[in-house]
Amino acid sequence: MEALSQIEKHRVIAIVRGYHADDALRIVEALKEGGIRLVEMTLNSPQALKAIEAVSERYGDDMLVGAGTVLDAESARAALSAGARFILSPTVNEETIKLTKRYGAVSIPGAFTPTEILTAYESGGDIIKVFPGTMGPGYIKDIHGPLPQIPLLPTGGVGLDNIREYLDAGAVGAGIGGALVKTNEEVTGPYLENLKEKAKQFVEAIKRG
Repeated sequence: MEALSQIEKHRVIAIVRGYHADDALRIVEALKEGGIRLVEMTLNSPQALKAIEAVSERYGDDMLVGAGTVLDAESARAALSAGARFILSPTVNEETIKLTKRYGAVSIPGAFTPTEILTAYESGGDIIKVFPGTMGPGYIKDIHGPLPQIPLLPTGGVGLDNIREYLDAGAVGAGIGGALVKTNEEVTGPYLENLKEKAKQFVEAIKRG
């Protein structure tokens, strides 16, 4: 299954930020056991490229790995070479979008206003990350009304209590950070068990409705 289809099917992208590669790999395993199939490794994490490579080699298509916080085309190229299948950015950088598409990967640039969102999409973005997503599901609904052709992925402010509302408002999925994977927590057995259970809860939440 191609990467874009997997994102549209599984919908929840778990954001892993701030961990070294070995701990990141343990976190990804717990997420997978909980049913999550999409994971974003942010490039402002230590050993991010090593973590992307490790996840890609271990899981292949069973756990789709992407790179997040990608600010330029050079960083996108490095992440894709490490095995990233999708590239997320907090902003619209046309060179990053072009390079990502050139390599056959999924481009998910970040935008906020209607103008930015449309610009990102017309520049080649496959899915537009609405960032920050703290305006709530109503904002997604408002954007989706005049721009129904643009797949929207709210990130920031999405949790178990409202993810279903975001999806019902028209979001194609959501990027989930601290509501699922806390940053720089000690990776212990109990932490991983709790993470697995939270992952299951998110998977169940997207199935409802």
